[in-house]
Amino acid sequence: MISSAAFMSHQPVIDGFQFASAGATQQGAFPASAFPRLRDLLASDAGEVAYTLRGLLDARGRPSLGLRLSGTLQLRCQRCLEPMAFEVRHEGMLVLAATQADIDADPKDTSAPDRVLAGKQMPVRELVEDELLLAVPFAPRHERCVGASGMDEEGKASPFAELRGLLQSRH
Repeated sequence: MISSAAFMSHQPVIDGFQFASAGATQQGAFPASAFPRLRDLLASDAGEVAYTLRGLLDARGRPSLGLRLSGTLQLRCQRCLEPMAFEVRHEGMLVLAATQADIDADPKDTSAPDRVLAGKQMPVRELVEDELLLAVPFAPRHERCVGASGMDEEGKASPFAELRGLLQSRH
């Protein structure tokens, strides 16, 4: 396995407009440890995210990047704070822009693909991380998890509910 320090020194980059215009494709995978903005949500660095990046034109003929992500991350459940496996399956499109003015000129439409500034040195890891942040839930939780109520989602009492009641009655 590649260490994160060694991995970070070799990051693939693309020339955004050239990549999109050529209809190029690039595939690879990044370890979970390669995403510093995700660290607070991760229970461990286990897992990796595979990506497929494709250059294409959007419906209006603008150069774009299609990005498909898949993998499993170990997130921390925000209800019980225990690790939970989260399957990443995400597809996104990024429409490239030459300037911030191009982005600002587009009407605000929440259903439209995101616009990004294209460059000659666009780090693929950052593109993947941006899309990954959109794919991961804001507050991940197990489907069946004992929460603060002392009841699991099927209505069964938690073994800690009685203890919680005793502690609260003392105060």
